[in-house]
Amino acid sequence: MSKKIGWIGTGVMGAPMAGHLQAAGHELFIYNRSPAKAQALVDAGAILCHSPRAVAENTEIIFLIVGYPEDVEATILDENGILGGSNNGSVIIDMTTSEPFLAKRIHGIAKNKGVDVLDAPVSGGDIGARNATLAIMVGGEREVFDQIKPLLEILGQNIAYMGLAGAGQHTKMSNQILIASTMIGVVEALLYAFKAGLNREEVIAVIGSGAAGSWSINNLGPRIVNEDYAPGFFIKHFVKDMGIALTEAKRMNLSLPGLSLVNQFYQAAMAQGLEDMGTQGLYRVIQRLSGIEK
Repeated sequence: MSKKIGWIGTGVMGAPMAGHLQAAGHELFIYNRSPAKAQALVDAGAILCHSPRAVAENTEIIFLIVGYPEDVEATILDENGILGGSNNGSVIIDMTTSEPFLAKRIHGIAKNKGVDVLDAPVSGGDIGARNATLAIMVGGEREVFDQIKPLLEILGQNIAYMGLAGAGQHTKMSNQILIASTMIGVVEALLYAFKAGLNREEVIAVIGSGAAGSWSINNLGPRIVNEDYAPGFFIKHFVKDMGIALTEAKRMNLSLPGLSLVNQFYQAAMAQGLEDMGTQGLYRVIQRLSGIEK
């Protein structure tokens, strides 16, 4: 059955994700701070709204995927935010990678108004968003998850309920910790192959199908070889995620020395002005440290 769905955030990830819901026959009411980034969806029939509140006033299921925790907070809780326009029984699905503590706080505030919130961050990058193959990790109430799951299945292939509010974000932090360390291995492996005079595409084909295989080497490795640093996921957003993970780890009295080390390399990327590159841009940082020009 066709539904009226709100979607806020039509960037690298959000635009194709919203497009899948639109292609499935749902009517979209959308908002983006830069309206031009939503034009393709508007051309396909979506209705552009002037605020997140206006999106919520026209729908009962509202998705958002924005940049930073402060964007999540403003988009949902500000006077012109989603909650201001939501009706009793509405559901908000936050697909931004954000703070578990904030997810719990927003869930509590919304619940007092009769609105349910799921924290549902995703993994799979721009490729997963375009191909609707994302992994989606969800926190919130189980019955709300069961209600929304058919819509999530339009966006991804691995949909997992992880527990109460904040559990989705905690799961995404585990994901980001693993990817952060894996990316160091990817860039150092490809630099080593380059220095040894190997064909890096052939190296990726061999090691990517063995025990060293990972999403990062198989998907981002070829981009590095082709010097394609366009963002599927921005370095600046990954730095944000690592900061959240380190803060949450401190809250739990947990030491993560590996993540702390990797974070330094990403901070170096930011200092070198590479923040708008994809995470594969970390290659450029290690490359420069090694004195390798190409």
